[in-house]
Amino acid sequence: MEQKLLFDKKSLVRDIVLEFPKSADYFRRRKIDFCCGGNRPLQEAAEERNLEVDELLSDLAKLAADHPNAEERDSWTDADSQTLIGHIVNKHHAYLREELPELHKSVIKVSRVHGGHDPHLVEVEQLYGQLRNELLEHTAKEEAEVFPKMINWELGQEQEVLNKMLAAITELEAEHDGAGKILKRLRDITGDFQPPAHACTTYRTTYARLEELEGMTFSHIHLENNILFPRYTSL
Repeated sequence: MEQKLLFDKKSLVRDIVLEFPKSADYFRRRKIDFCCGGNRPLQEAAEERNLEVDELLSDLAKLAADHPNAEERDSWTDADSQTLIGHIVNKHHAYLREELPELHKSVIKVSRVHGGHDPHLVEVEQLYGQLRNELLEHTAKEEAEVFPKMINWELGQEQEVLNKMLAAITELEAEHDGAGKILKRLRDITGDFQPPAHACTTYRTTYARLEELEGMTFSHIHLENNILFPRYTSL
């Protein structure tokens, strides 16, 4: 039996993902931004990608029918903030600290070896270097400053803590937008991370890892922008 969905073409993309987390995978495949650009109706997102909104709704309904009992761990809307923060740090921040330095080596190698033949790889190296530095600084700031303020607010609910936290959240959201723009540019100049026919194994693996980084980063931003941060900005 088909699962009844509580959204339509006017629903915000981010709300669809919050209600039905499995849809995040689908939106990634269709290149629809559900994190930084998720605060808009599905109809608008479809038009930007030259997609039919009815097709998207049909696909989402089928996906829901195929996954009628989504596991509780797939949704973080009901988790308390400390648990959600722990998940972000232990999964997403840990992933970035491990992956970013190693992927950096591959990006540099591919640029040096193939950049003469494929000039866009030089820009890939520059963009990735910028993204790497910004993400590492971003996660360090979250762990050292912002996340502790959130936990302290939960314990004491002091107005001064909340004011500092709200200012920090505004900065973090701007940084999320910046990372999203870099990732979109990387996708554009790599042709959706599709390596050319002459690409060697390292070249192909680097593109695959860049695409994985994009997916993990969008999921990371979604958890913060659409679930964690609104718990404080709506106070």
